[in-house]
Amino acid sequence: MSLSAPHPEILPVGAGDRDAIDAALKLLDAGRCVVVPTETVYGLAADATNGEAAASIFEAKGRPSFNPLICHVASMAMAARHAEVDPVAHKLMTAFWPGPLTIVLDLAASSEIHPLVTAGLMTVGLRMPRGGLRELAERLGRPLAAPSANRSGGVSPTTAEHAARSLGSRVPLILDAGRTEVGVESTIVRVAGDHVVLLRPGGITRDELREAVGLPIVDAGEGGAITAPGQLSSHYAPFGSVRLDAAHVEPGEWLISFGRSKIEGRDHAAGEINLSPAGDLREAAANLFGALSSLDRPDVKAIAVASVPRTGLGEAINDRLRRAAAPR
Repeated sequence: MSLSAPHPEILPVGAGDRDAIDAALKLLDAGRCVVVPTETVYGLAADATNGEAAASIFEAKGRPSFNPLICHVASMAMAARHAEVDPVAHKLMTAFWPGPLTIVLDLAASSEIHPLVTAGLMTVGLRMPRGGLRELAERLGRPLAAPSANRSGGVSPTTAEHAARSLGSRVPLILDAGRTEVGVESTIVRVAGDHVVLLRPGGITRDELREAVGLPIVDAGEGGAITAPGQLSSHYAPFGSVRLDAAHVEPGEWLISFGRSKIEGRDHAAGEINLSPAGDLREAAANLFGALSSLDRPDVKAIAVASVPRTGLGEAINDRLRRAAAPR
């Protein structure tokens, strides 16, 4: 008789739940990785200054080492100890931190962030999250590297159960704070003189960025070197194929719909999930990864996705859908 692999411990975390935070802190200080909720998705966190701890993230996720990790800080002062913060970056931090914005900055000469975390680049993506991950970074006194808590290329987790299903015994502890609020990962930007480069759309919209800094927001473009997380062409992929901007449903397809979109053959779909019956992009963003996760199974061979507006948060939603549908 074979013994099954151990499952990770799942502890609730919230106001007054000190035992879970203390247990996570003990593991992080010992160089282990822990799944921690943020306002965007659940992250797989480890000490960003510890090479072995960072390696455990890549090992658990099966993530390519050329793909850098976001580092989460507890304060702007911690950010300034590890990166060169220019005036525009400072303005972005003041406007959106704590929150779903990652800023790629030049590494400070004194930074102890391990090169494995930055994929050998002389830049680092920094974010100040809301909630337990920020508290853990503050109590540890060091930044925490934390990509999404799932196997590389898969659907990002918005619940503790999804993270446990994806990573299983690869992690010792998962902190459970229920479903995440934003539901898509952070926006990633880099300041480039008189403009801001949008490396990945996310929880902060293009218009919000422009309003905060008063500078043009330009796209990074496709096909260049990987300089930030979330730039792989194939990512967030469920088991079956994904077809975008669907106006009809093929036999056997599942349908992911939005609002009151008219889809020919929807009555014959294998099943349907509506990201937001009311056509609310914020609700759709929060529900996106949950929908993809629920369809990430061998019996779902094909998924048709209705059109989602590309304005506001719709830009981030369509970015994730495009990567989910990319050739693998």
